[in-house]
Amino acid sequence: MQFYKSLILFIFINLGFTACVETFDFKTETFEEALVIEASLTNENKRHQVLLSRAIRFEDSIVSPERNARIVIRDDKQNEFSFEEVEPGIYKSNLAFSAEKGVNYSLQVLTEDGTSYISDPENFESESEITNVYAERGTNAEGIEGINIYTDAVDFSNKSKYYRYEYDETYKIIAPNWTSVDFKLTNYQPCNPNSNDPSIIYDLQVVTRDEEQQVCFKTLNSQNIIQNSSANLSNSQIQRFPIRFIKAGDFIISHRYSILIKQYVQSANAFSYYQNLDNFSSSNSVFSDIQPGFLNGNISAENESDKKVLGYFEVTSISKKRLFFNYRDFYPDEPLPLYVNKCVPFTAPLTHISYCFSGPTGGNPCPQSLIERIHVNTISYADQNEAEEMCSGPYLVVPRVCGDCTLLGSNEVPDFWVD
Repeated sequence: MQFYKSLILFIFINLGFTACVETFDFKTETFEEALVIEASLTNENKRHQVLLSRAIRFEDSIVSPERNARIVIRDDKQNEFSFEEVEPGIYKSNLAFSAEKGVNYSLQVLTEDGTSYISDPENFESESEITNVYAERGTNAEGIEGINIYTDAVDFSNKSKYYRYEYDETYKIIAPNWTSVDFKLTNYQPCNPNSNDPSIIYDLQVVTRDEEQQVCFKTLNSQNIIQNSSANLSNSQIQRFPIRFIKAGDFIISHRYSILIKQYVQSANAFSYYQNLDNFSSSNSVFSDIQPGFLNGNISAENESDKKVLGYFEVTSISKKRLFFNYRDFYPDEPLPLYVNKCVPFTAPLTHISYCFSGPTGGNPCPQSLIERIHVNTISYADQNEAEEMCSGPYLVVPRVCGDCTLLGSNEVPDFWVD
């Protein structure tokens, strides 16, 4: 998440904007190269991850991963933890390990061009435990009806003051027009080699589905920076901190929904960095005449002050807690939120005239044939069609997404899922 926030910020602070009346066309007028680093080390025993990329121009849409870097995390007990590139720009530690309380760690990144980037030493001194995650029906600040998700946490040592949150949300998808059968098209030749023959060649069957396509699951990660502070309170206890609001009509809570909340205890410097990053990247001030300066973190290029780097190497303790709920838990008598498609069954002629037919066609007032739609996989079988009307065919169909949930998610049940 913070990886892409950093990208956005760097793009904005290097833009020149021109006011327009009818169009507002963003183009980069000045641009500085910068390495973007996302690296958080926690007290979880796992293979930790570092993400590397190059800052991109506003008009570019593809992230540029930084390849073939050498990454090492060192602690003040003379231990070294090396990383390997598992995907372009994604590096994981060779071994699983966890950060220890009170131990200093530093990150070093050596890029392929020979530039060395190193972080300040960082550590964590406290831990805070999430004690409760709960959802309540209510409204948001704008008065919109929905579900508010809150968290409580406590640090009995009373040392934790600054917190950052992320969440992973997973929801169940049920295809409303799923049937146990679907089309199987083979030997399809839309262009008959005989140009005098208007018919096409194909074999079509209605067969039993060979994979789960009725129930799927989708997991999404939080995309914004969520922070909280107890610095002005007498203790390090968090109560009813709002993490997520979901509108009552949002499709994702139609059936069963789960959220995994992750709480990171931050240092004052890390809290300030992320707070500034969030302010710059979400504020209208980025469109003002005076642009904010380069946001420095705790990572710099060794011996090369002109090399820019975006990112903050954070060492932190983490606490996690998961919540499940159903739509009916909060709206027992109300209709489910609307699906992503209206899913109205329709029909069309089964076949079409050969693309290579050279004779007169007389025009075709009917929509695209079912065979063509099946070929490009845009429809699902719904039922037999008994009505005989103009442009009708032997089958009723629905948009593919209405009968096949794999267009929206995975048909594999997550390991943590509980119905």
